[in-house]
Amino acid sequence: MRIMHAAYASMFDADNPLAALAVGERPEPVLPDPGWVTVQVRASSLNHHDLWSLRGVGLSPERLPMILGCDAAGIDPDGNEVVVYPVVADPADPRGVSILSEHHQGTFAEQVAVPRANLVPKPAGMSFTDAACLPTAWLTAWRMLTTRGRMAEAEAVLVQGAGGGVATAAVAIAVAAGKRVYATSRSAAKRERIIALGATAVEPGARLPERVDVVIETVGAATFEHSMKSAATGARIVVSGATAGHEPKVNLRRVFAMQLEILGTSMGTRDELGDLLAFCQTHDVRPMVDTVYGFSQVTEAFARLHSGDVFGKVVLDHTR
Repeated sequence: MRIMHAAYASMFDADNPLAALAVGERPEPVLPDPGWVTVQVRASSLNHHDLWSLRGVGLSPERLPMILGCDAAGIDPDGNEVVVYPVVADPADPRGVSILSEHHQGTFAEQVAVPRANLVPKPAGMSFTDAACLPTAWLTAWRMLTTRGRMAEAEAVLVQGAGGGVATAAVAIAVAAGKRVYATSRSAAKRERIIALGATAVEPGARLPERVDVVIETVGAATFEHSMKSAATGARIVVSGATAGHEPKVNLRRVFAMQLEILGTSMGTRDELGDLLAFCQTHDVRPMVDTVYGFSQVTEAFARLHSGDVFGKVVLDHTR
């Protein structure tokens, strides 16, 4: 059996997820189907999904040890530079799909096995580290803004809790699309960085100069009332996370009086990932990267994400 270096969940620890992280040798991928291929990973990026997996959320004990990681860019068997679309059809999952590192081994390794159909060409000139940021957080933000939020019909957008991967991506995409963008953050330093991206930074709960057509919600209970008060008639409030509480109070009178749409979403399609890559190339948009670590520093990378003091993506460069 051939082995490779990997970072994986060896157990669960709800209170201290970093204690459940193991780094060491794992078997190289075994292709489950003739339609699957092995990608040599050049870069990957971390998501809060990885910390939730270490806590035991969405990952069952019988699947341990599980190599973590949803995002990757690398080289396919034919030598092509590719971005890995991380969603795999999975009839055993109630959603009909699963994400890499849930049922199938993830990307924090030298190699990852995926269906060949999940490979998207990496744009020329885009670095592996930038490309590795896009398949989960950026794809989620793209779908929130375009498919679900119908950003093309909007003039103004509110992004709650900018700083994390999805919210920061939403700011960058909406600004590049020419929208008036407002973004909240509790951190004065992060608000300065929001301004540098071309958005208007406000404190959480602050009254906006106008009502917005699209609200990007990844925070949840802590910001949801503000999201509803900031929404114009017919606005779309698009939800893909609830990091600060999943049971907000909802004023239904405001929902029907303002004809609001509250829409849930998660990830995106392979075609949407292709559209996102094309948008980034056309508009010269690159992901905000908080820190790049060598793969040998994967433990430090997890600690950085867990600290909560990030702006943009935490990335692993597998070539060092």
